[in-house]
Amino acid sequence: MSQPRSLVTPISLVVAVLCAGWAIYATQHRPEPGAAPTGGGGRSNAVPAVTLAAVRSERVAQRLEALGNARANESVDVSSKTSNVVIGVKFRDGERVQRGQVLVQLDDAATRADVAAAQAAVTESEAQYNRSRELLNTQALSKSQFDQLEATLKANRARLQAATSRLEDTLIRAPFSGRVGLRRVSVGALISPGDVITTLDDTSVIKLDFAVPENFVATLREGLTVRATAPAFPGRAFSGKVASIDSRVDQNTRSVTVRALLANDDGALKPGMFMSVQLAKEERDALLIPEEALTPEADKQFVFVVTDGKAERREVRIGGRQPGTVEVLAGLSPGERVIVEGTQKVRDGAAVSGIEREPELVADDSGHAASASPPSSRQ
Repeated sequence: MSQPRSLVTPISLVVAVLCAGWAIYATQHRPEPGAAPTGGGGRSNAVPAVTLAAVRSERVAQRLEALGNARANESVDVSSKTSNVVIGVKFRDGERVQRGQVLVQLDDAATRADVAAAQAAVTESEAQYNRSRELLNTQALSKSQFDQLEATLKANRARLQAATSRLEDTLIRAPFSGRVGLRRVSVGALISPGDVITTLDDTSVIKLDFAVPENFVATLREGLTVRATAPAFPGRAFSGKVASIDSRVDQNTRSVTVRALLANDDGALKPGMFMSVQLAKEERDALLIPEEALTPEADKQFVFVVTDGKAERREVRIGGRQPGTVEVLAGLSPGERVIVEGTQKVRDGAAVSGIEREPELVADDSGHAASASPPSSRQ
């Protein structure tokens, strides 16, 4: 006897719904490519895939960049020691002057009179002193009177020296060779001590002061080469040497001031100019790894080293940094492989599937392309 026709449609519907549900379940629970098969509902034992890079040993010349201010080799504000009237200006604005050259002459009428009076007093005292020596030999003059005349002579000579010094102060001279600035006084002006007459700078050599972080202090020394540039002279570099290093580290900035000397024969550089400085250290062998291989924790740095297909978490001590790379001072050996991508999926001692990072081409200092990592190979 045949099955009733009215039951065929509901049964087909149920079968279709069950098939669709199973297809959706199978799609959502499909295993990832490369994952190990699971059995009996157990947990997945998939090996994470990571990207590796080799620890490279290279010759590096670390360069420190800083900002500095240019200063004259010698610099002074020219002023007067006393209040007086200017009767002569002996220089032009911006002129180069020699040491000892007269720049300004002050009124010297009163001081010349003082010198003449002091000279007359010395002449009279010397005459009395010479006569008293003869009288002392004949005992016509007591020793105390002779001593008084000798003291008077010495006092008059001291007054003459003081008057001569005041007369010399009416001539304001250049203390060293250099270039004067703008003239700030005129003939007839009354000037006082501290009033700036002009400026004087020796710019044949420029002192360049810049700050260096304290963690570089151990590598600083006199004689290191510096290269400086100024916005006023695009494309031009000024070379010099480190001349001195400050004896103290600034407690606020944690830096030490370094002074370099730059040759300035053509006078292009001016005191007060803002300059960018590159301090080149000596070349040395260094171990380099990609910067993304580091996994910081508190004040320590760690990397994952892959050996025989297993990851080992290892603490390292790092040094200087360059764009994309970091120097390793301790904890790694040349040729070891470190994980640069996928560290978040790795645990210490876990198995990993490593793939070498493809080499990247970067431009070196000379502008040529160079390989940033060793050739690709399977771990």
